[in-house]
Amino acid sequence: MYNLYCRIYQSGFRLASYILPWRKPELLQGENCLDKLPKLIMSKGIDSVLIVTDKGISSLGLMYGLLNGLSDEGVNFVVYDKTVPNPTIDNIEEALQMYKVNKCQGIVAFGGGSPMDCAKGVGARVARPNKSISQMKGVFKVLKKIPPLFAIPTTAGTGSETTVAAVITDSKTHEKYAINDTSLIPHYAVMDPVLTVNLPQHITSTTGVDALTHAVEAYIGRSNTPQTKQQSREAIKLIFENIFEAYSNGTNLVARANMQKASFLAGLAFTRAYVGYVHAIAHTLGGFYSAPHGLANAIILPYVLEYYGESVHKPLAELADLIGISAGADTKEQKARKFIEAIKQLNESMSIPKKFTGIVERDIPLMVKRALAESNPLYPVPKIISKEDMLTMYHLIKE
Repeated sequence: MYNLYCRIYQSGFRLASYILPWRKPELLQGENCLDKLPKLIMSKGIDSVLIVTDKGISSLGLMYGLLNGLSDEGVNFVVYDKTVPNPTIDNIEEALQMYKVNKCQGIVAFGGGSPMDCAKGVGARVARPNKSISQMKGVFKVLKKIPPLFAIPTTAGTGSETTVAAVITDSKTHEKYAINDTSLIPHYAVMDPVLTVNLPQHITSTTGVDALTHAVEAYIGRSNTPQTKQQSREAIKLIFENIFEAYSNGTNLVARANMQKASFLAGLAFTRAYVGYVHAIAHTLGGFYSAPHGLANAIILPYVLEYYGESVHKPLAELADLIGISAGADTKEQKARKFIEAIKQLNESMSIPKKFTGIVERDIPLMVKRALAESNPLYPVPKIISKEDMLTMYHLIKE
């Protein structure tokens, strides 16, 4: 009966998605395209912006060109650089205060998924000043225009520059949850591969597999459209063709640009088609142990795909055909196994561990509860799993 309720709920959302106001960010693309952003911001009548980033980005000097360009254009700016991995409600409230004090009119998110999630959280609070972040948890609790949001990804993985989601951590309860609303889709995205050249290898690998997770979960889910399936397929092909080159030869701008494109496409796909249990579990690991989201997804993905069993044989077989690894496989099951094995081999080639270390046994029951609460009934997963199944999953990934 519960499974039926979940499927009816998901069908309702799928039908509603056809009339929602989806916005695709306007793109600046190509080498050094970041240089064009200050003039674009000024052309929109914005003369003061909040820049949301983190200490790592600040220390690398990646923003110098942007800050100088804004000054040259006469655009005032204030920088909030205290965003932590798995950004917190406190981060958002601190950044919001800077936005208000400096009478900002727009928000620039500069960095990986964490600064972008923090920036979206600020936008949500500006749009809904009388609602707390926790009151906007879930789906369609914002429903008002946020200030112009300019997203500048420095990793190729989260897809946050095109998604409806802001994932926030409550540092008091260790709960990590998403705010999902079409109003949170950035208005502009800057896809400059130069910004990703100096990424450490472990961030290149884990954020890249994060994008792969987005595309795979969207593709195997039950709320696909022809467009999201095509976006997922293109992203998956690009990732398998480029991720190891970007990982092993970080200065290859073609590989870097292709990974940015893959991340963007995967973001478009899962924004419409949703994700699944991989993300639900990963969010709990981020909330409890501050696990980097991409790393958690990369570790969890093969286990969840195996657990889905027959329900994903057909779509995974199609993906095996897509990336050209079906030779010698006669059945859909065999092809699906080959695809899962390809993910495992990809992880191993980039030194991504097979298990997650640090899970505390006493935390598992609450993590199971939160993962299921996030997933069901919202995520249109191929197969709805029980509490017992979810417990088993945590023990499979645990070192």
